[in-house]
Amino acid sequence: MPDFADPLVLLLLPLPLLARWLLPPRRDAGAALSVPDGIGRRLGFGATAGSGTARAWRWAPWALWVLLVVALAGPRTLAPIPALQVSGRDLAIALDLSGSMVRDDFVLDGAPITRLDAVRRVGADFARRRGGDRVALIVFGSDAYYAAPFTFDTEAVARRIETAEIGISGRATNVSDALGLALKRLAESEAESRVVILLSDGVNNAGATNPRGVAALAAEQGVRVHTIAMGPRDLETAEEGERGVVDAATLRAISEISGGESFRVRTMDDLVAVGEALDRLEATDADGLAAEVWTALWLWPAAAAAMLALALAWREAA
Repeated sequence: MPDFADPLVLLLLPLPLLARWLLPPRRDAGAALSVPDGIGRRLGFGATAGSGTARAWRWAPWALWVLLVVALAGPRTLAPIPALQVSGRDLAIALDLSGSMVRDDFVLDGAPITRLDAVRRVGADFARRRGGDRVALIVFGSDAYYAAPFTFDTEAVARRIETAEIGISGRATNVSDALGLALKRLAESEAESRVVILLSDGVNNAGATNPRGVAALAAEQGVRVHTIAMGPRDLETAEEGERGVVDAATLRAISEISGGESFRVRTMDDLVAVGEALDRLEATDADGLAAEVWTALWLWPAAAAAMLALALAWREAA
């Protein structure tokens, strides 16, 4: 049922009547000449005050006033919106932005793309599918920091992933600090499920903490860590001194210690498949809370008042 945002404004409706009753009548300054209707029409004066058309138009200013007051009162109606599917999960995405992410050893539509471009595409799509989760984004290189705090606004997190740049957090790879920062925020969480998704394409070569020790702390806190080792070459099988390799063994150990899953990504198809697998592991179907929002209706009486005002102006000019 329609309501008003400011119902007290409706007290202004009788204002013209009060003004007409309290103020002295207006006196014409000069003489007037009354002529019959037929003569008046031939002289171009239009309908006289006594005609039906004139009487109808006499009420137009009153209708204009009513429409304006109603618009100012803010008519509105309460409309339900679809319930947000709340999963009861806090999910932190830890994204490696070290210097090796600039390597263009992935292929999309037959053209080489950098590892960062591949993650931007798939990671942003993954974040958008997390409706119902509270999602946060951590980026790390030499240091780790929050690029987006925990929020239900997954679109905002996805846009942060799409605009991520290499170098803003240093060019080394500090897996331990990234995971530790996620655990620090998740320690304050009251969510039923707490998850970290850690993606890295290198070897932990910064920070003073052992990644396996941080993984043990995650297990104590009940936080599952899913790891994604990204890159065509592993540290275990690479030649000595080879650059751009990923320490898949350490990432696999992190997930095993914390009770999560580990994934190995060598191609763009692998990366897409990981996103789908994570969707299955961390499903978001859950009952949410219904909500209602006000829908403003003031535009309709305001538009009617504008049209009536234009009609009055046209009549006066005719």
